[in-house]
Amino acid sequence: MGNNILSSRLEGTQLIVETSQGTKTYDSQFLVAALLVFVARGSGQIEPEESAKMIELIEEHFHLQGAESLALLTKVITELADKPTLAALLTNLATTLSDADKEDIAVMGLKVVAADGHRHVAEMEQFNKAMASVGISPEIVHRAFDRYFAETKPGT
Repeated sequence: MGNNILSSRLEGTQLIVETSQGTKTYDSQFLVAALLVFVARGSGQIEPEESAKMIELIEEHFHLQGAESLALLTKVITELADKPTLAALLTNLATTLSDADKEDIAVMGLKVVAADGHRHVAEMEQFNKAMASVGISPEIVHRAFDRYFAETKPGT
């Protein structure tokens, strides 16, 4: 396969990946988008509501335009399909995230789970796996749940 990963290294806040096709650089934006895609796929497929929510969340969190958010998600899906081992390497970027970043990511993940109006057990399992893979502690996840419920409480 022409896109095999030959090596990787963390440089500051970027993951540098060498493939037989050249060098690619991944950052925390890519990591966040990859985590959201991973969570959304928990029910087997990404629902239209989940896609729309991911675009909205990435747009808001990173101050991107809608088209840029969509392009990032498309790149994530393509890159992860082309390089199945990339997901494991992305966890190295977790060291570049602050606890506040991790809490924001957890809240975004919860919003993706809830986007289609259904709570699938498989999506919550995916959410838990995603959070654990980047070292988001149970305490941070708990704070994220509190924040999520405070933000989505009727009348607020």
